[in-house]
Amino acid sequence: MSAASDRLTDALYGLGWSTVKKLPEPVAGALGRTVADTVWKRRGPSVLRLESNLARVVPDAGPERLAALSKAGMRSYMRYWMESFRLPAWSEERVRDGVEIKDIDRLFDGLTTGRGVVLALPHMANWDLAGAWLTRAHGVPFTTVAERLKPESLYDRFVAYRESLGMEVVPHTGGSAFGTLARRLRDGGLVALVADRDLSASGIEVDFFGDTARMPVGPSLLAQQTGALLLPVSLWFDDSRVMRGQVFPPVPVPETGTRAEKASVMTQAVADAFAAGIAEHPEDWHMLQRLWVADLDRGPE
Repeated sequence: MSAASDRLTDALYGLGWSTVKKLPEPVAGALGRTVADTVWKRRGPSVLRLESNLARVVPDAGPERLAALSKAGMRSYMRYWMESFRLPAWSEERVRDGVEIKDIDRLFDGLTTGRGVVLALPHMANWDLAGAWLTRAHGVPFTTVAERLKPESLYDRFVAYRESLGMEVVPHTGGSAFGTLARRLRDGGLVALVADRDLSASGIEVDFFGDTARMPVGPSLLAQQTGALLLPVSLWFDDSRVMRGQVFPPVPVPETGTRAEKASVMTQAVADAFAAGIAEHPEDWHMLQRLWVADLDRGPE
């Protein structure tokens, strides 16, 4: 990406955070749907990749069903952005009333034990809103990891945005993230990680919708090393202003096996929980990148 392109990208995100948050909510929602439909009609690489990924999730879907799913998926994705641009300006009441998560007691009960909790989430619905709901509506602080973005100024914007919502953010690269997360867990804290796409060379291969994908090992290793509870979560939108969610049962640490073998079993269990949530709400899975190993091995799209 050129320096000029970097500046344009940063400026566009800055415009979103400065302008969209001032729009009335119905206007922002309508704008998001218009943008989503326009992008979907152009059938660019991101839309085609989303559709290809959804074809694995819903293998019996014909072309019309896949097209409808990808259109709904782009609308869901733009709802995420419209909400995220507006989220810093939302009142505590709007945040509190904007989320409803089944079995959230699994998280709160886990924290009361003092053992720490790792939440593992896929790229579904609005994970930033879920984080703000925890910090602002329930007073539960947590630590997360941010992918290094280019330009650096854009990464700084995302860090500042998430910190403004009450999150502690550590960079994905640099080597110190795992140690920081482990310390927070040993202190009985909460760590939340988006964990359905591997950003390193150390991911674990899992069976995901009948084919091999690679997912991060971090959540499993953290739970194994610190004794923290590992809880997969799924999120989705419906036709209301409320985002829904589900906290799945804890992923246990196997009693036998090497560290790597235990991590492999646990990561597969997380992948299975993600698959269950995504299968129920495929249009809210915002996976616009390659994920499966067979796709990663192919040349440029």
